[in-house]
Amino acid sequence: MKIEEGVQLSRFTTLGTGGPARAFARPESERDVEELLCWAQGRSLGVAVVGLGSNMLAADDGVEALVLKLGGELAAVEVDENVLRVGGGAANAVALHRARAAGLGGFEFACAIPGTIGGGVWMNGGAYGGDFAGVLERALVATPGGSGWLTPSELGLSYRHSDLRHGQVVLRAELRLDTRPPDAIKAEVRELNMRRKAAQPTNRRTFGSVFKNPEHELSAGRMLEACGLKGYRVGGAQVSPKHANFIENADAATTADALALMAEARRRAHEQFGVRLEHEVEFLGDLSLPGL
Repeated sequence: MKIEEGVQLSRFTTLGTGGPARAFARPESERDVEELLCWAQGRSLGVAVVGLGSNMLAADDGVEALVLKLGGELAAVEVDENVLRVGGGAANAVALHRARAAGLGGFEFACAIPGTIGGGVWMNGGAYGGDFAGVLERALVATPGGSGWLTPSELGLSYRHSDLRHGQVVLRAELRLDTRPPDAIKAEVRELNMRRKAAQPTNRRTFGSVFKNPEHELSAGRMLEACGLKGYRVGGAQVSPKHANFIENADAATTADALALMAEARRRAHEQFGVRLEHEVEFLGDLSLPGL
């Protein structure tokens, strides 16, 4: 298994920011991952998975960790009756396409999540009323001590959350879906994509939603819009003029620029609404937001 040093993570993140990874590898099997986890453990290195690079902010000065990008059999998609067996590195779009072709519905919400199956399990990704917790039967998770299957309750899935931590890798997942005509699936996906394109900056470089929706009558996006943040800019990053819960790489943005925007957004939301917004995006490297 080839392990590279100094790979720039900006090449793999949808925002296009991030410095070098201490180590980088592309495992294609369960055995590859287990060997890499042991390699990292022996060097006291953390482990993270980059997926398709959405929902991720990597530190500008680099990440002192082994970063994995799953491929090969770990990105495969198979249909077994009403179960979709998918690798953690499989793109949600590919899994959805296979499900539709097999006449299996229930995964349509994933058309709005531009990431991988592993990332979806990791954060219990969801959109338009659906989430991974609603379709996941079990997931195979690797640790330095070996691999094991975990159920949604064992994974601790809740709103945009799981109990998984860096050093654990989602190798595979089994999604229990329902029989549905492919044309009906296609029609729903088309409608959801139209809604997404109308509301979100899908043609801009972003990492997806910045903050989780709070327990408030306003969503995070509506709250930040009310705070006057649409179009607000720091360096090369700006709050999307289309949807205030997205940050765009407007012109050679850095992760530091994005963090500064997030800090200002949290400050204003707390000042105006008394709400402490919690970030949805995953941090890689030495990153944090100031307290309120």
